[in-house]
Amino acid sequence: MIKRLLHWVHKAEDALLILLLLSMIILAGVDIIARSAFGGGIVWIPPLLRVMVLWLGLLGALLATRTREHIAIDIINRLAGAQVKRICAVLTSLFAAVVCGVIGWHSKEFVAGSLEYDDIAFARVPAWPLQLVIPLSFSLMALRFVIQSVIAAVHGVDDESAEARSAEASA
Repeated sequence: MIKRLLHWVHKAEDALLILLLLSMIILAGVDIIARSAFGGGIVWIPPLLRVMVLWLGLLGALLATRTREHIAIDIINRLAGAQVKRICAVLTSLFAAVVCGVIGWHSKEFVAGSLEYDDIAFARVPAWPLQLVIPLSFSLMALRFVIQSVIAAVHGVDDESAEARSAEASA
């Protein structure tokens, strides 16, 4: 049952990323055509595209943590033995979880401040709903890193099945 739920969560993440990227391409194209044909672009498209870039980047980072394709320094994993690899995987995943958790916490405060002061992003659109991706994505990345550290501690990191379990287990 959990595998099925994770499968659908992963499909939803992938679909959201595809939809977001496709929307960005279409909106940018419409703005370029409007500038060329009418001498000026549509006022709300550039700020919306900036927000969409933020969403795309953070959701892409979330995807990278799901598939363990995030940026990592690999020299220890290439040179060390299995036990050292396991310890390093646990420690680095826990460190990444703490960093993402701290960013998630403070970005929640940032969004709360934006709500409190009625910040406007563009065209009378409040900023706080557009900023929600920051605490949500970093909190989910923290959760995924915690899950990956537990998996590394229990199963190790040497075999491909551990990575597959990590990709399946982190939501």
